[in-house]
Amino acid sequence: MDKKVIIGIAIVVIIVAICTGVFIFKTNSVETSGEVSNSNQSGKVENNEKEAVTETKKDIKIYSGNDRPIALMVDNNVNAQPQSGINSAYVVYEIIVEGLETRLMPVFKGVSDDLVVGPVRSVRHYYIDYMNENDAICSHLGQSPQAQSDIKTFKMDDINGQDYDTGKARTATSLFWRESHKKAPHNAYTSIGSLKQIAKQKGFELTSTEDSVLNYVEKEVNLESETVANTITIPYASNHKVKYVYDSETGRYTRYSKGKLQKDESTGEDITTKNIIISLVYNYTLDDGEDKGRQTLNNVGQANGYYITNGKASPILCKKDTRTSQTKYLYHDGTEIEVNDGNTFINIVPIDAEIVFE
Repeated sequence: MDKKVIIGIAIVVIIVAICTGVFIFKTNSVETSGEVSNSNQSGKVENNEKEAVTETKKDIKIYSGNDRPIALMVDNNVNAQPQSGINSAYVVYEIIVEGLETRLMPVFKGVSDDLVVGPVRSVRHYYIDYMNENDAICSHLGQSPQAQSDIKTFKMDDINGQDYDTGKARTATSLFWRESHKKAPHNAYTSIGSLKQIAKQKGFELTSTEDSVLNYVEKEVNLESETVANTITIPYASNHKVKYVYDSETGRYTRYSKGKLQKDESTGEDITTKNIIISLVYNYTLDDGEDKGRQTLNNVGQANGYYITNGKASPILCKKDTRTSQTKYLYHDGTEIEVNDGNTFINIVPIDAEIVFE
């Protein structure tokens, strides 16, 4: 064969081989690109799953919408009972104060402006810790010196009813007023609409995107515990015991205070709750030179407690890292408790209180 022909054939073979290699490379590149694309799609699926979890959280009825929580100090003296508005709060804190009494701090979110709440009383400094962790507006009628200092220190969005109290019966323009069927200081009332009006005037944020303190879940939580909790008795002091009685038909607990069934003053309904949390915290009398028996709490750190729902009680740990951080409620293995979608009473109780479960 002619030498030139052989060289020509060789050149053609080389060209074909090069073209084939380019084609294979491009094909592999396209396939590799497809794998990357699939990986991205997988990432989108994960994001969608996260979005689905977020959407599920949005389905929680007790803590929904972007209304900012409003916390209010409510009198729990026997002369103040029955109180108004308690059943509408998503969470209610009860903590001991001077005189072996307790005060309630209901926290409201997304409730009617027409809701009347009271009787309103003064705030103590440790309640501010729980207002902060709920990103709540601080509402009260007066304060202790320690609370007054903390309100400034923590730059609280603060509503002091003393600045608005008419001392008289309610009128169309009243923001805080007095009811005649109770005696002072157990007769001051306000409304959610009044508190929002004041907050707006003061330039406070009325919306919030903060997560709830409690880990609410949509599914029904039934505790795997041997501790039956159909009746729970919590002694804050010798003259003040709180009792909850479970109704298996409604799945809720009815609340008693000082031996009396508690009712809502406005509606006449029993005070009930879906969940109960107990936190056993060391409290002691402040040496503030005023000899009024004011209390304080060692509530930063870790405390023992219980989560109670649907007739059972489980031991938990209540962990609060700082005064402004959210309390974490954990099982003893470190996992966060899941809380039923419903209102909750958080009873912060003297550490030596002997809780009785029946």
